[in-house]
Amino acid sequence: MSSVERFVFDTSTLVGAALRPQSVPREAFRVALSRGLLCACAETLAELEEVLAREKLARYQTPEYRAGFVRDYRSVVREFPVLEAEERELVSPCRDPKDNKFLALARRCRASLIVSSDMDLLILHPWQGIPILTPAQFLAPSPV
Repeated sequence: MSSVERFVFDTSTLVGAALRPQSVPREAFRVALSRGLLCACAETLAELEEVLAREKLARYQTPEYRAGFVRDYRSVVREFPVLEAEERELVSPCRDPKDNKFLALARRCRASLIVSSDMDLLILHPWQGIPILTPAQFLAPSPV
C-alpha cells in the first residue's frame, strides 16, 4: 500500500459537506485533505455534479456556491480511471448497484478507507480489508 493515505468520499458525504460548511462531513473532508489524497473517478465526479445541481438544494446553498464546491473538489482530488467492467466484477458488491462505483474506485486507488453516510456502503464495513466509516467515525480519535 502507498505511504500516502488515500480516501474515497461517497456522494452523500460530499453533499453534506457542500451544503453545511460547519458540519461533521465538512470537517471530515478538511481532515482528509490535510492527511492524504482524496480520490475520485469520472463516475463519482459526475454524480456529485449532478446531485449538487438539483434545484431542490437551493434552499441550503446557492447554485453558484454548490458549483464552486464541485470546482474546488475537482481541483484537489486525484482522478483514477475505473472501468464499468470493474464495477460489474466486484466480489461482494453493494446491495445498491449505484454505489459499486465507490467500491471499484477504492480498489483501483488502493484506498486507506471509504468515508460514507450511506447505509448501503456502511453495512459492508470492512469491505475487502478497506474500512468504511461514517464521517464521525473517521474523525474519532481512534477510528473503528
